[in-house]
Amino acid sequence: MPSTADEEEPEPVFERDGQSVEALLVRVGAGDKSAFTGVYEALARPVMGLACRILHDAAQAEEVTQDVMVEVWRTADRFRPERGSAKGWVLTLAHRRAVDRVRHVQASAQRERRVGAMISGREHDEVAETVEDDDERRRTQECLARLARMYRIPLLLAYYRGLTYLEVAETLSAPAGTVKSRMRTGLRLLRDCLEART
Repeated sequence: MPSTADEEEPEPVFERDGQSVEALLVRVGAGDKSAFTGVYEALARPVMGLACRILHDAAQAEEVTQDVMVEVWRTADRFRPERGSAKGWVLTLAHRRAVDRVRHVQASAQRERRVGAMISGREHDEVAETVEDDDERRRTQECLARLARMYRIPLLLAYYRGLTYLEVAETLSAPAGTVKSRMRTGLRLLRDCLEART
């Protein structure tokens, strides 16, 4: 199939001492500490990039990167090269960790607002907040339903099942560049729809 302008060039295979990062990760899973250096050098930067895009905060992204690399060290024995690339596996861990951090930050901010409202003597209106949340959820679902299937399905896989765009591409048997482009377009259409309904 001819490549499109949106498709990305395949990334070069990272090697250290003639071994791919997949082989190094398998060695880490078997307890080889020296192999972890190669894994870290190959994957810490992409993890940091993904975390920055999700968190929009370099300091938190750095913390997430360190947490993810520690998790890679601890759980490397779970990696199965036959199921996908080392980078895909590690970026899935990073995506989940970064999304968890976003949720944690949002929950903390909501708790602080509630405490602040109670301290200032204002009554906290939980019913109004629940109605607002339900209304936002309903509007989001309506706007998602209005998207063409080619835009809706990748967004559902990424944001409700937590897949990276590479995993979405694999799931849909579509080129990664095409999926990335459709997700960008889908997000723009979704944002436009939500703004029109506020």
